Amino acid sequence: MSIAAPTRSRVRLLTAAATVALAALSLTACNNGDRVRDEGASQQPSKSAPAGGDSGKDTSAGSTTGDNTGTGTDTGTGTGTGTGSGNGTGSGATTKPKPQPASTGKNNPTAATSRVTCNGSTVKVTAQSVSRPVNHMLLTVTNTGSKRCDLYGYPALRFGEAQSVPPVIDDSQPQAVVSLSPGQSAYAGVALSGGDDGGGANGRTEKTLEVFFQGRNTNDGGPGAKAALPAKGVYVDDSLKVTYWQQSMSDALTW
Repeated sequence: MSIAAPTRSRVRLLTAAATVALAALSLTACNNGDRVRDEGASQQPSKSAPAGGDSGKDTSAGSTTGDNTGTGTDTGTGTGTGTGSGNGTGSGATTKPKPQPASTGKNNPTAATSRVTCNGSTVKVTAQSVSRPVNHMLLTVTNTGSKRCDLYGYPALRFGEAQSVPPVIDDSQPQAVVSLSPGQSAYAGVALSGGDDGGGANGRTEKTLEVFFQGRNTNDGGPGAKAALPAKGVYVDDSLKVTYWQQSMSDALTW
């Protein structure tokens, strides 16, 4: 049996088929190489524990020695200006001073609220004859009360049953009202008769004397007081006069 020689077209067909087959094999080989490399990259080898039961403790030691030296200079200048203002107000509880009780006459006899008018209920009156001036008598008033008292004007004297009081010597008026603390005394002079010989009109001897007091704005200062006279009495006439109340005995006997 004879074998026919392949035709040219058949040869070209076989050649093309062989080329396609080789290309397919090359492609398959490349894909298998890439897969092996990918799988190998995803696997990490495990570290084996060191011998002697050390559970991963790092026993390595090291030392580092170093010197750091540095110098530096800072120089700076600056200017600043600032202004400011502030206002503040505040309030707080204020403790008021505790009111003090009013002074009483017993604790403070000079307090205005404790002053009273001197009269027969707060003073004692005595009458005393004097040698100079002649025909004169000295009245002494002593504050026997517990409060300061004021002596206004002059004493209104009633000798015996007289219906009028002797006039006052105007020149004897003091500059201020005489005021007496408890226990203090004041004075008034009485000119009993006129002249050295007592030759005034209507001369008579009186054995009783009652003294009345003036108020601040009135002639009635309250109850009067009796003053004892010498047993033989005193001689008086129509020239009888008195002085204003005086702070001192010498002032009372000046007129």
